[in-house]
Amino acid sequence: MAAAGLPVVVLLALSLAATCVVMAQAPPAVASAVRPAPATPPARTPDPATPATASIRLSEGQIGETGPGGSIIYPSVTSCLTVTVRLRDGGKIGAHASLFQVPGEYRSDRILTAVKQRIGARVVRAVEVRGAVGAWDPSYFTKAIESYAEGEQVPVPTAPDPNGLARVVGNTLRVPPAKVTVEDLPDGDQRVD
Repeated sequence: MAAAGLPVVVLLALSLAATCVVMAQAPPAVASAVRPAPATPPARTPDPATPATASIRLSEGQIGETGPGGSIIYPSVTSCLTVTVRLRDGGKIGAHASLFQVPGEYRSDRILTAVKQRIGARVVRAVEVRGAVGAWDPSYFTKAIESYAEGEQVPVPTAPDPNGLARVVGNTLRVPPAKVTVEDLPDGDQRVD
């Protein structure tokens, strides 16, 4: 009877050992270097970037960085705005700002501050804002739609305001307005090379 149970015990021991090895392995590396923020305002500074030349994909509410020669892909830009900061060294920092917060990601009124922290002391060559320009009131970058109390009037854009968006983005990132361009480019994926 003891000999008959031995194969089962060996099999269980091998399975347990394999499970422990798998659990001890580090999680897979993410090429995007995206650091999701908590649902509440981020109290931390984003980790220093590790730029890569690979393409990164930034979904709503995410920020990330790629080095010289890399690309940023922003999927499904319908009511969103994307903000791409071109650095002097050829690297890019990107942010995919959403009208409504995606759980666990940056809110619209927190995302530019996180981008500014990611820029640090590096020199900015240009900033490109693209997406659903007509859906965005510039104030959404300073007070997110979710932060309005019940019954409080949320500003609704009556016309596209590219100059207002450029002004808010430039002021928050501390970039001269002449370096900020705004383009109405909704409804689809965006790729920035």
